Amino acid sequence: MESDRHLPQAAAIEAYGKGGFRFAEMSHRGSILCLPGGVWAWPVASPGDITADTLARALASRDMDLFLIGTGTTPWPMPEALRWRFRDARIGVEVMPTAPAVRTYNILFGERRRVGAALIAVD
Repeated sequence: MESDRHLPQAAAIEAYGKGGFRFAEMSHRGSILCLPGGVWAWPVASPGDITADTLARALASRDMDLFLIGTGTTPWPMPEALRWRFRDARIGVEVMPTAPAVRTYNILFGERRRVGAALIAVD
């Protein structure tokens, strides 16, 4: 729903850690979903919470070529069924811990690429 959107446009991640993120001179405690259409709170605290439902907004996006999933501090093997959902939506997906996901997202965002990210907050 639109009411949980923090920002009506994409933004680079300025900082992360201590359980949240800073972007567009705003701060958010908890995980976030960054899409070309905005930044939303993301109700995911651990990789076990990542499902097609929690990624529904990303899977429905038609303005993204690559989607990054930041899994916190540990790697997470994405279930093949979920990987196929991204293939069917014609969105490339890469899964990595949150720190490299933020760095990669910022580089691609800075290059004006069609990128999105789901980022689990880290301490």
